[in-house]
Amino acid sequence: MTPQGIITVERIDGSAAAQAEDSFRRVYADVFAEPPYNEAADDVAATFRHFRFQTRRRTFRAALAHTEDGEPVGMAYGYPLEPDTGWWDELTAPVPDDMRREDGHRTFGLMELAVRGPWRGQGVARRLHEALLDGIKAERVLLNVHPDSKAASAAYQAWGYRKIGEARP
Repeated sequence: MTPQGIITVERIDGSAAAQAEDSFRRVYADVFAEPPYNEAADDVAATFRHFRFQTRRRTFRAALAHTEDGEPVGMAYGYPLEPDTGWWDELTAPVPDDMRREDGHRTFGLMELAVRGPWRGQGVARRLHEALLDGIKAERVLLNVHPDSKAASAAYQAWGYRKIGEARP
């Protein structure tokens, strides 16, 4: 496993992401086992039970980064929020009704973005982010970031994101 070489980033739909679940799972398990997440095998299993459901959404899209020999390096995925989303209900302080309004197109929910350790600091996360969002017609992108994940917070801020609230754990 070497961080050198050509990294390819491709955007894929839900059915292709479902077929590549092992690659998404490998990236997720490696990244989210680290602090501050400290996720165990049960956490990963729960995430990927949900992932299988998410990939069946018509509007699901993903981006997967891999080396020339197919080693998964990073991943990102998400979909537009539905009108009945519970995302806004997870905030510790309410936001105005106008901000909460969803119609299935207004907000793209970036569910996960992760890059495995050896490939960080090489622009892979930015490339995944750009590939995932390329052509999105949403007014805005919404995501959660762990408050103790300083690198992720810094990247999102550099890419123009701003904090709108805190979510319940």
